[in-house]
Amino acid sequence: MNINLPNFNVKNLVKEAGSTLSRVVQLTEEKLGTTERTEYDNEFQNLAERADITKTWTEKIVRDTETVLIPNPQNRIEDFIFEKIEKTKPQRLSNLEHLALGMIEAGGDFGQDLPYGQALIKVGQAEQKLGQCERDFIASSGICFTQPLRKFLEGEMKTITKERGILETKRLDLDACKNRVKKARSMLGQQAAERDLRVAQAEFDRQSEITKVLLEGISTSQASHLRHLHAFVETQVRYYKHCMDAMNNLQRDLANLGGPTPYVPIDIYNDNDGSAAAGIGLNAGVGIGNAGGGAAAGVAAGSGARRRNPGDPTLNADQMRRARVLCAYDAKDHTELNLNANEVIFVTECSPVNPDYMYGKQGLLKGLVPRAFLEMLDDEGNDTYAGNNDY
Repeated sequence: MNINLPNFNVKNLVKEAGSTLSRVVQLTEEKLGTTERTEYDNEFQNLAERADITKTWTEKIVRDTETVLIPNPQNRIEDFIFEKIEKTKPQRLSNLEHLALGMIEAGGDFGQDLPYGQALIKVGQAEQKLGQCERDFIASSGICFTQPLRKFLEGEMKTITKERGILETKRLDLDACKNRVKKARSMLGQQAAERDLRVAQAEFDRQSEITKVLLEGISTSQASHLRHLHAFVETQVRYYKHCMDAMNNLQRDLANLGGPTPYVPIDIYNDNDGSAAAGIGLNAGVGIGNAGGGAAAGVAAGSGARRRNPGDPTLNADQMRRARVLCAYDAKDHTELNLNANEVIFVTECSPVNPDYMYGKQGLLKGLVPRAFLEMLDDEGNDTYAGNNDY
């Protein structure tokens, strides 16, 4: 019976086993501090440290960016698997698109000829546009930013890591040869050890130069990353502009609907408070459920804020005082705020002073609130109406 065995080179196998054993011994002695080790020069150490920092932060930036674009970890894992097996990623509806479909269906059931039904349909259609803007933003961000960075990590950075590992192996071999030269007892053994040392030194120097060239290429890679970052910012700017255009069109459509309580559009660029213009949706209390959805929802929140009347005061943080709402209050018209019991809002005097109302700020919403429903929390002793909260 003939058995075909693979051709083993016994000499190479024994040599590799011996080299591995000597490296383990050398590494163990270094850990115990019983032997010396060859140190890399300062320039190489600085390059290596910079490469480690670049790798760590690039991985974090890619991970955090993907978390912003696709908050659902299950979807990210699913997309990663489909990408590895080179299959088309599944098409999913975003939270905005789910909301849009719900609003459109509800508007149809409520009645397309009724003001509320018409408004629901208009808002739902606008949410669909925001969802499409979000989808385009996610795709563009992946192409121009996350994919190039991930390609760098999986290509150039992985090569650098591999070559640094080979260099460390060569260093262990070099130090092991130095120890053998020191421990050689015979002339013949001394000559063999010195010959091995010269070979190990040459291999270490050659590998050191190769690794150093790769490490110096990090600067070029960072210049490329800067271009990708600029492209990502441009993509964000276009995304927010499209969202703003969609919300402005929605405001115009809602105002054209008319009805018993017509919608009054606002212009955030002419908002004296500046909170919406400074940052769309900041501190608006809007939950972020999907990539870009928080931004779109923030735009919606800014667009839903009430417009300041000509006689309203300029809201200054130093002039605002905290007040607790004693009981719930439903706004009578668009100039007033809806209040919930026990919530804390910021208020200031109207201009001119109104004995029945104060001017309140509730997140990005601003409007009149009745004094009788408020309990002042700041400067209570200086408030003329603080003690008169009977209702």
